[in-house]
Amino acid sequence: MKIHGKPWRTIWPIGDDKVGIIDQTKLPHAFETLELASMEDAAHAIKAMIVRGAPLIGATAAYGIALAMRVDASDEALDCAHDILAETRPTAINLRWALKRMRDMLRNQPREQRAAMAWAEAAKIADEDVAVCHSIGEHGFKILKEAAAKKNGATLNVLTHCNAGWLACVDWGTALAPIYMAHDASIPIHVWVDETRPRNQGASLTAYELGAHGVKHTIIADNAGGHYMQEGRVDLCIVGTDRVTSNGDVANKIGTYLKALAAKDNNVPFYVALPSSTIDWTLSNGRDIPIEERSADELLKMTGRTPSGTLATVEIAAPGSPAANPGFDVTPARLVTGFITERGTCAATEQGLRSLFPAT
Repeated sequence: MKIHGKPWRTIWPIGDDKVGIIDQTKLPHAFETLELASMEDAAHAIKAMIVRGAPLIGATAAYGIALAMRVDASDEALDCAHDILAETRPTAINLRWALKRMRDMLRNQPREQRAAMAWAEAAKIADEDVAVCHSIGEHGFKILKEAAAKKNGATLNVLTHCNAGWLACVDWGTALAPIYMAHDASIPIHVWVDETRPRNQGASLTAYELGAHGVKHTIIADNAGGHYMQEGRVDLCIVGTDRVTSNGDVANKIGTYLKALAAKDNNVPFYVALPSSTIDWTLSNGRDIPIEERSADELLKMTGRTPSGTLATVEIAAPGSPAANPGFDVTPARLVTGFITERGTCAATEQGLRSLFPAT
């Protein structure tokens, strides 16, 4: 994707001992990059949500292993790096998928070769994510193209929640990839962007990247989606996901479940875009997904730009009031119209998933 006319990925190697990332905590007010020089840097970037989004978390963790191998390529160091990185975010399964892939690949290799092999494998994971997201975009584009054809030239209105675009992946994104392709194909399209409290990934990140690419969009309050569906101003919904269980239940940013309920009540198609690395075949029910409980400060405080141009964090709640802040909720498979994957689309069922990924 392009920012100020320059193509960017969200993570890239710098030589053979550092990794560059975009500091997403500074968006949308400033576009800044950081360098990760150690496994500890990678772990902090994931935990502090300097990088976020399930696919990007996985790629960052892979580079975290590679950075650890630069210092100590022993089995003990490999296991230690794996465990530290695995604890940074509990819900997104891509993290553990990437860490397992790295550890399994390195385990029986000569120690003197592990550093170079880990670096190459992390780069491969990143490149594969770009290809997978592009393929998700192509399959999702077919859905958008068909929906647009029914509009007889009128604008297609798509609602999305949180950020499942370029910034959540290495490039392209999952839920936003079909939207970018539709825009590039000159299909008239408009995106309703949920603000996505409490971290405002929709207002801060989705709106930022849609605007940078020239896609028409409107930021709305999280609770406004159902209203626009009732008015017939939402043609379909597409969201991403941090984990999908084998029966088709979907864990995504808190508030996704309410959008799916509203969509079901108003006969609005509700699609989930995901790479196969997000499927957790070990769990058969969404109730078993661990839900990350995040800091109450995310709910009680807000950071923004003042009229003078400086950034400030202010308290927005009643002093002394406690807050609960689950980061995700689970949308039951029965509310999902279909999955959009790198291998095509399918029903939100185990049979549907197995039809695309039979050997998994």
